[in-house]
Amino acid sequence: MARAPKAGDRAAVRQFLADNPQIERIELLFPDMNGIFRGKWLPPSGASKLVTGGVRLPISTYGLDIWGRDVDETGLAAGAGDPDGVGVPIPGTLKSVPWTNNTSAQVLMSLETVDREPCVYDPRQRLGAVVARFAELGLTPVVAAELEFYFVKPVRLEGAPPEPPEGAEVSQLYDLDTMDRLEPVLTDIRAACELLGVPVEGVTTEAGHGQFEINLRHLDDAVAAADAAILFRRIVHGCAGVHELEATFMAKPYGDDAGSGMHVHASLVDAAGNNVFSAEDGVGETLRHAVGGALATMRELQAIFAPHFNSYRRFLPGRQAPVSANWGIDHRFAGIRVPEHQGPGARLEHRMAGADCNPYLAIAAILGGMLIGLERKLEPGQPLSEGSSEGRGEKLHHDWLTAVEEFAASEAGAEIFGRQYRRVYAACKRHEIKVLAGMVTDVEYRTYLTRI
Repeated sequence: MARAPKAGDRAAVRQFLADNPQIERIELLFPDMNGIFRGKWLPPSGASKLVTGGVRLPISTYGLDIWGRDVDETGLAAGAGDPDGVGVPIPGTLKSVPWTNNTSAQVLMSLETVDREPCVYDPRQRLGAVVARFAELGLTPVVAAELEFYFVKPVRLEGAPPEPPEGAEVSQLYDLDTMDRLEPVLTDIRAACELLGVPVEGVTTEAGHGQFEINLRHLDDAVAAADAAILFRRIVHGCAGVHELEATFMAKPYGDDAGSGMHVHASLVDAAGNNVFSAEDGVGETLRHAVGGALATMRELQAIFAPHFNSYRRFLPGRQAPVSANWGIDHRFAGIRVPEHQGPGARLEHRMAGADCNPYLAIAAILGGMLIGLERKLEPGQPLSEGSSEGRGEKLHHDWLTAVEEFAASEAGAEIFGRQYRRVYAACKRHEIKVLAGMVTDVEYRTYLTRI
């Protein structure tokens, strides 16, 4: 039976439109498996559909490939008759869009079945299910993401390599002058984040040419933290376009430059608000077990953290992206870094995910691994010592297909995401691998065609 909309929902939509009479369209944002927004536009006159169950979208939208095509192997489209789901707006996300001169609005959406049951293929709801398991233990995850990205020049031939924008052509790690040169777009990004409720903290230049990192604030709502991360990516793209730039969260846009990651800081608080990771002496048992679970599941969940062909270019020895499942105290070459283990700031930093991941799925995988560690009291082994790097710990995958196949058989993947979602995710990734494997690159032609 259809769920009756809350009176407050109707009133909030009416009030928003009354306060923003310039709005010409409302963009409905459904994040798919790859973290790409799918959806539709509504005219203001149709806004009532948001709260009456009138927004419909095929459930197969969550099983599209990176090019936006149905994947028959999932069985969500042709195999099931391609049924609709019911769109549900996320409270508090109906906002005007500043880079469109506020003539457009956007609202983040989730999807339910027509019987108003949760859609098991919705990445946002997969994360929500993990958070609910912590709630049963009287614990609340506190999460913050750090996202790296590149600005690039917009004018290039399709398929040509990117070029850094003017003002970012030199090595720029923590370079304030580079930030000054790109200050207009950075200022607009921060202002847009404030308008759209995305809690931004610090901004730094990173090692790559035109690369930046922006830190999001710690939130005691892990789903809201993932909302913030995925909306932040849209903000960066939108503001970059206004300044005649493009932005990319591609894991490795330059072969010789630094990759872009999404580092996730996570802690746990109890019902009284106490950080259960904090210990008076050394790394406490609860934090050790959480780290142990995150390490034990890192390799079999790597297809979530590194979901694309290009993702695996980040994992090179000697770079600040992990090649082994290891951990260390304030050690940036480890897969899991423990920046603090005493007081309210006690937490782990999971450094595996690329900036190209789906934030909902990556955070679900991180928290799910922590939960497995807590339940099974897994120990992480010895931390990396000062001066050591990636030598200790289980080696991670360096190719996409192997990672996907391990995830497809992963018990941790089934426990965290459910067997249905694990199957559909693996089917989509196998399909993408098959398509890309059939494309011979220009590098191969230049290297082999006339030499062999």
